[in-house]
This record gives sequence, structure tokens and C-alpha cells, in this order.
Amino acid sequence: MELNFDVHGLIPVIAQDTKTKDVLMLAYANQEAVDLSRETGYAHYYSRSRKKIWKKGEESGNFQKIHEILIDCDADTLIYVVSQQCAACHTGHWTCFYRTINGKIIADRLFEPDKVYNKRNE
Repeated sequence: MELNFDVHGLIPVIAQDTKTKDVLMLAYANQEAVDLSRETGYAHYYSRSRKKIWKKGEESGNFQKIHEILIDCDADTLIYVVSQQCAACHTGHWTCFYRTINGKIIADRLFEPDKVYNKRNE
């Protein structure tokens, strides 16, 4: 199917855990990131701040193995149904949606980011 990318050439991608059905994160992908995800079976995204493609887990080791890619009715949003290794969020939480709008933390941290990211860069 043809995807409807926005004016910046990006499409929102929701990562959802295949077992729990938890929404893990929201990121963006360009055509190249979608192609890499399809070719490799691992989630790739486009970083708007760094202006480059990144493979989820390339620094932390917390990869997302893709089981299926779903497309919405307007072809302008994707869902990567994934097996998440350890935690999806760079803060060390299982999901990026670990707090309420009032700031209440509703999930435990699975790893300490400073230890994981520093270790990977040694």
C-alpha cells in the first residue's frame, strides 16, 4: 500500500507490544526507515531532533522485533506490533506512557538510563 507521509516526509508510528497490547511509544518514520523496518524485521525510526534514522535499541540494546505492521484507514499512521526487549522508553520504563497527566508515576523503572547508556558507549 502507498503511505501518506506528511509535508516533512514523515509518518507517525505507534509501537505496540504483541503480548500485552500496551502502547509502548510514538515515533516518526520516513520512507527509508519504513523500508529498513520491513527489510530487517526490527523497528527503525526517524529522529526529528537529530535528523537521522535510528534503529530502536542501537544504544540501549532494547530492540523491537517487528511481528506485523498495521496501517490505518487513511494510510497516514502505522502501528509496529513488536516484541519489546526490556523497556521501550529511554527513561528506563516499559512504556513511554508511564505517568498520568497529573504527573503520577504509574510504572516502575526497569533500568537506570545513566548506567545503560554510559555502558553502551564505553
